[in-house]
Amino acid sequence: MICGIRCLSAIKENLPIAEIVHDKFHLVSYLTKAVDEVRRKEHKVLIIDGDDALKGTKYLWLKNPDNWSDENQKTFKNLQTKGLKVGRAWAIKETFNNLWEYTYQKLAKKFFDEWYWWAAHSRLDPMIKVAKMLKRHLGNILTYLTHRITNGTAEGFNSKIQSIKSAARGFRNFSNYRIAILFHCGRLQLHPH
Repeated sequence: MICGIRCLSAIKENLPIAEIVHDKFHLVSYLTKAVDEVRRKEHKVLIIDGDDALKGTKYLWLKNPDNWSDENQKTFKNLQTKGLKVGRAWAIKETFNNLWEYTYQKLAKKFFDEWYWWAAHSRLDPMIKVAKMLKRHLGNILTYLTHRITNGTAEGFNSKIQSIKSAARGFRNFSNYRIAILFHCGRLQLHPH
């Protein structure tokens, strides 16, 4: 079963023998939000001191480094030399992503324990808060290593259904809505044989 952290109690009640796999993209999004929170707080302090080093860098910290432009890389290198808190928070988040490459839960747990120690001792409250949450749910996070599933497909269908709903500006009845969903998401053959 794939789920976010908030749906645990409902799953445990209705599907007591299901194995729960926390979606890795949602977990990383918690860390990304924490990095942004660190950036915002640090930016406010720097602005008071007359330093606008973080001005216009929000998306640099949120973006996957694989997708950085040459300008992004140059900006990042310049910011690295400043020893910013957001740089530490970003490094903690990026290092966490290495967890998904493990195949054995025992080794992954060892990696997580080392990562957790670093995050918990970072003196960055948003990162500490997320690290503690991840530790509470570590068993269900490590289940990903066995099943290697995400809810990306379900998210994609939901997005498509929402766009159908938006484009139609409402339907007269549920039957018409259902037909539109089946038409666009059902891979129906439009040409008769």
